[in-house]
Amino acid sequence: MSTQNRQIVLQSRPVGEPTAENYRLQEVSIPTPQQGEMLLRTVYLSLDPYMRGRMSDAESYAEPVAIDEVMIGGTVAQVVESKLDGYNEGDWVLSINGWQDYAISKGEMAINLGKNPAFPSWALGVLGMPGFTAYMGLLDIGQPQAGETVVVAAASGAVGANVGQIAKIKGARVIGIAGGEEKCRYVVEELGFDACIDHKADDFAAQLAKVCNNGIDVYFENVGGKVFDAVLPLLNTKARIPVCGLISQYNATELPDGPDRMALLMGKVLSKRMTMKGFIIYDDYGHRYEEFAKDMHQWVNEGKIKYKEHLIEGLENAPEGLNDVLNGRNFGKMVVKVNEPL
Repeated sequence: MSTQNRQIVLQSRPVGEPTAENYRLQEVSIPTPQQGEMLLRTVYLSLDPYMRGRMSDAESYAEPVAIDEVMIGGTVAQVVESKLDGYNEGDWVLSINGWQDYAISKGEMAINLGKNPAFPSWALGVLGMPGFTAYMGLLDIGQPQAGETVVVAAASGAVGANVGQIAKIKGARVIGIAGGEEKCRYVVEELGFDACIDHKADDFAAQLAKVCNNGIDVYFENVGGKVFDAVLPLLNTKARIPVCGLISQYNATELPDGPDRMALLMGKVLSKRMTMKGFIIYDDYGHRYEEFAKDMHQWVNEGKIKYKEHLIEGLENAPEGLNDVLNGRNFGKMVVKVNEPL
């Protein structure tokens, strides 16, 4: 086991897409836990779109990562040494170690996964924050009814894949939107969506309109941009729009060219009496985690929810992996294997 703690810190704030110069890989001493603390060794690191926002100092729902601070990130780790009740050496822990090998935890924002979880990294995906996001955003804000049409952007991604499968469990007709034929085929053939439209197609908007011939009752927004432009005319009266993310805009440095469509959007919201609501999963729904965990574990065990993970190796590859997520080059939930299990 290493005697040093590798860390990737934010060296400068990116303009547009992050580059290698925005990060620094450094080595520091492994910290020692005090009474009421435990030392965690990261095994898996989650890479998620929200990380791009934390690299900027623009006003947002959370404080940005400070310059020279370890990049934030959800992790699945193991306890190396514990002086904290309820945690023992070797326990797997869902935590927020960030982009580093080792971290001290007092048990805040941590969940003990036990000694032998079947798929420990799944706590970063279908059984963790992305699954929780899909579950609450769809069921609490979207409220799909049997027979309604639900459209999901980024349908093969960590959140979107779960949104569509939960909507199918609830009896909805589900249309996915994804980038490329392979992802679209997976969404239909493996995940069971009714159709999936490739947003890279020249006639994307026309294809979407054709398959949504009864309009759209719920649109789960992960992308924004041209995808939402195609969705907007198809939204039905009293449509619900959970706004989870706008990944197409995260690297943007200015507003896109073209006409101001705000009046069009607000006019539609009014005339069609639509509900459009943003949410931050743990801020808004943290108190309902157990409800999600019970349902999702059952659905996974029953084979009603399928899950795909995109695993890369090596902490040093996290920056490139995040750019892959922001550009849609990943296929499934992006996870970095940082270390071998103890």
